[in-house]
Amino acid sequence: MDRRDRQVLTDMFDAAVRAAAPLEALGPVLPERPKGRTVVIGAGKGSAQMAAALEALWDGPLEGVVVTRYGFGAECRDIRILDASHPVPDAAGEEASAALLRAVEGLGADDLVIALISGGGSALLAAPVEGLTLDDEIALNRKLLASGAPIGAMNAIRKMLSRVKGGRLAKAATPARVISYVISDVPGDDPAEVASGPTVPGPSGREEARAAMRDYGITLPERLNDALERAELPPKPDDSAFARNEVHVIASAAKSLDAAAEVACAAGFSPAILSDAIEGEARDVGRVHAAMAREVCTRTRPFAPPVAMLSGGETTVTLRGDGGRGGRNSEFLLAFALAIEGLEGIAAMAADTDGVDGSEDNAGAFADGQSAARMRAAGIDPAQALAGNDAWGAFDAIGDLFVPGPTGTNVNDLRVVLIR
Repeated sequence: MDRRDRQVLTDMFDAAVRAAAPLEALGPVLPERPKGRTVVIGAGKGSAQMAAALEALWDGPLEGVVVTRYGFGAECRDIRILDASHPVPDAAGEEASAALLRAVEGLGADDLVIALISGGGSALLAAPVEGLTLDDEIALNRKLLASGAPIGAMNAIRKMLSRVKGGRLAKAATPARVISYVISDVPGDDPAEVASGPTVPGPSGREEARAAMRDYGITLPERLNDALERAELPPKPDDSAFARNEVHVIASAAKSLDAAAEVACAAGFSPAILSDAIEGEARDVGRVHAAMAREVCTRTRPFAPPVAMLSGGETTVTLRGDGGRGGRNSEFLLAFALAIEGLEGIAAMAADTDGVDGSEDNAGAFADGQSAARMRAAGIDPAQALAGNDAWGAFDAIGDLFVPGPTGTNVNDLRVVLIR
């Protein structure tokens, strides 16, 4: 890949991350100090950085606890930072959920709860309903992650089987006022779907969970099925417990795509934002992006080069292989690379804005029209790697993984295709 193109792609990623930085996003929307206590709770891959930003901005005493993914922490004075596992829950996440519930116990009407919510909180907040265990929640998450279902469908099931999701954590804080600040990683930016909405109630319930299982062929163990049928429904948005609460989406894929587009423009590319809410199988989305890139290259439509096509959202991966390594962004890009093989003048990157694509150490990867050939030269069959969900191995073999490290925020995926 041309060094200039790689630098433009990296600069666009950096701009997208800066646009979602908690310090800049929180400042304009903070409330006045309450008469009573200010208690901070939070969960997600950006929650520790949100807590650090809040401490820097808040004029008054703070207390509380937030949970983030291992390796995503930040230094805080008064807010306790806990670490837990993502994307599969662990005992530390169960302990952290209990700590958040304790933090909001016994509050009064003059107290304020500030909730700092970002993507990844669904796995970090392990709190199975009565009758289920942590092992049950782990089994549930593994089943959902392998299903290929979109985030809304997975969350409909999660909310039915949790003691904190679906607005339950905010209801536990009653009668205190709860203000939620949300960094959105979900298509459409519905705050009730980010981290399964622990402080933001939504409309889904038992019927929606059943529909998700039916529509995406999700079969749960009998224990989980039984629990879903007898579990108490999540509170609804019109519940009086939420009457004084507020919700602010302070960062989103749309804002980050705009920031990345400005960098592309400065580098001489006409930016074309396709969508900030793309869902579907990563490999299928990759092939669609590749078809558009081929059309631009060969027929100069629907855009005339030089152009930068950008998209955001959250694709999914249905596991087909056994033992493959790689997340949705690298799988998107491997399918893309195969579909543009041999074309000149195309450079692409797909990366998760939190800095980690799935469970590996990379955010994503880089690709061009020669990537597939270079993989074969390195002893990797790219088509076989794609079939086995081993996109990480394919890009690692040619040195094209993108590894920026944890970024402290999370507005989901950034996909960029540069066409000269």
